[in-house]
Amino acid sequence: MSTEKSLYQPNPEFAKNAYIPSMDAYWELQNRAIEDYEGFWKGFADEKIDWLAPYDKVLDESNAPFYEWFTNGKLNVSNQCIDRHLADKADKTAILFEGDRGDVEKITYAQLSQRVNKMANLLKNEFGVTKGDRVVLYMPMIPEAAYAMLACARIGAVHSIVFGGFSAEALKDRIEDAQAKIVITADGAYRKGKPYLLKNVVDDALFRGGESIEAVLVVKRNNEPIEWVEGRDHNYNELIRSQSDVCPFEIMDSEDPLFLLYTSGSTGKPKGVQHSSAGFILWAQMTTEWVFDVKGDDIFWCTADVGWITGHTYIVYGPLAAGTTTVMFEGVPIYPDAGRAWKMVQDHKITQFYTAPTAIRVLHKMGKDEPKKYDLSSLKVLGTVGEPIDPAAWKWYYETVGNSKCAIVDTWWQTETGGHIITPLPGATPIKPGCATFALPGIMTEILSYEGISKEAGEPGLLCITKPWPSMIRNIWGDPERYKKAYFGDVAKDGKPVYFSGDGAVADEAGYITIVGRVDDVINVSGHRMGTAEIEAAVKEDNSVAEVAVVGCPHDIKGESIFIYIVLKEGHINADIKNHINELLATEIGNIAKADHIIEVPGLPKTRSGKIMRRILRSIAKHEEITQDISTLEDPSIVKQIETTAREA
Repeated sequence: MSTEKSLYQPNPEFAKNAYIPSMDAYWELQNRAIEDYEGFWKGFADEKIDWLAPYDKVLDESNAPFYEWFTNGKLNVSNQCIDRHLADKADKTAILFEGDRGDVEKITYAQLSQRVNKMANLLKNEFGVTKGDRVVLYMPMIPEAAYAMLACARIGAVHSIVFGGFSAEALKDRIEDAQAKIVITADGAYRKGKPYLLKNVVDDALFRGGESIEAVLVVKRNNEPIEWVEGRDHNYNELIRSQSDVCPFEIMDSEDPLFLLYTSGSTGKPKGVQHSSAGFILWAQMTTEWVFDVKGDDIFWCTADVGWITGHTYIVYGPLAAGTTTVMFEGVPIYPDAGRAWKMVQDHKITQFYTAPTAIRVLHKMGKDEPKKYDLSSLKVLGTVGEPIDPAAWKWYYETVGNSKCAIVDTWWQTETGGHIITPLPGATPIKPGCATFALPGIMTEILSYEGISKEAGEPGLLCITKPWPSMIRNIWGDPERYKKAYFGDVAKDGKPVYFSGDGAVADEAGYITIVGRVDDVINVSGHRMGTAEIEAAVKEDNSVAEVAVVGCPHDIKGESIFIYIVLKEGHINADIKNHINELLATEIGNIAKADHIIEVPGLPKTRSGKIMRRILRSIAKHEEITQDISTLEDPSIVKQIETTAREA
């Protein structure tokens, strides 16, 4: 991934009080898990969860791969996140909300309890939502989204959040697959100072289908005019006033579903990833504490949207289960200017900041010196999520944002894993930029071949998890065969199917794990397999490059060739960009990494969460018709601009 060879040691002052303060402490935990796997998990389950009735068995593998954890144990996730904190944290801020326009609201744990209870009563009493019913949320980033999640958990309903940037067709598909009873949405919200609408997308989705929906509950946020369907649509702001703020929580089984979250498959119908109650909330709390070292009066900001798993685990469930203050932000971190994120850190004394490499690169591109204008001394831990971070962005994040004192936890995980799997620990792990480092204690990862043979150091292979873990996916909603095939159908070790992540990885002699991207993002040029992430990292060594995306393109002789899309930084012009980048690739990786196609484009196709849609870029490289839904992109018009540039190149 990088020519960077140095290790960045943990800040010794920070490490003194860290949850896991050294690599010796890390190995002590991991060895305990290796020697007594079930005993390891039992110890943490007993410590972290307020059980309402004890479990019979830690792990039931009798129906693998449909594993069950803490069988017959009883709990309620809303109780884990709220009620148990009220004795000593009632007046502590639970959710610190900042709106796009700068409006701020601090919601204490006592207020959160009241508001969640009122919403739970509204769902239960007004709309007949009961245990096991599915509730779809199509919401902006406002506190009512968190209230709705926790209210569903309180009464035993299964929430399914659909990201507020998805199209009506995508929303309709998810409603129908879950057979949801009710949709909770908002009239709209604010983005870059302007109101936008959401309710109209719900109307369109239900016009197309979704016959299972009995009601639409609308939170009025921006008060723009919207259409109301008589008998179906209901005003949350009016109805909530009359609800009681006392609502006993439902007693749930460990394996009762907590939520569904749909991920787009490479083809066909989206997959409804199903997560259970006990295993998910246990790992959400443990990883919030271990990976971000959240304690006491810390203010934790994850910049994701609750429509993604990152928002589920590290905006709502993990921080609240840990009893900390979590920040919800409605806007974008570069509006009204490139200092918005850093001003928020300064104003709210944020201690942990967790964002995507794409956001880091944008913040760097738009204002590399902006962090120096603000007091960021409250920061303790910086995090990245979503894709490998290139060393150049890592260095700026570390030196300029973190003042060379904050550890960067470069986290690898998936919707299906429920929480972090491979990541540095801020008080323990010597960090290599661009490297995810080691699996967390209790997580058993191996890099294998398709035949289940362990790869040697330096030899790329398939990233697998060889033992079940509590927060893992339990099923694909309504499609158990797809679940088995998608996650346990490709790789077996010693004759036993293991979870294959779909990602490739390589470990060095010291055991440091580097993610090299999706296996289908590995380009095979004349028999040489190269990860796109590796090529992208090399291209980013050029200081004129703001962003880059690499895909494979069919080639008559080589099998595949390398196709590179480049966005140059403002003010940079490079008339000979192809030769220049190929010289760099030859230097960084070798002549085999030279690209046949290198084009400069005005931007990359990204979702509003910052994910680059590489499937679209592959289609453009192959001169195929774009069949993917582009309505969820931050700027759908960029696709046509890239297509035009590619044709002219």
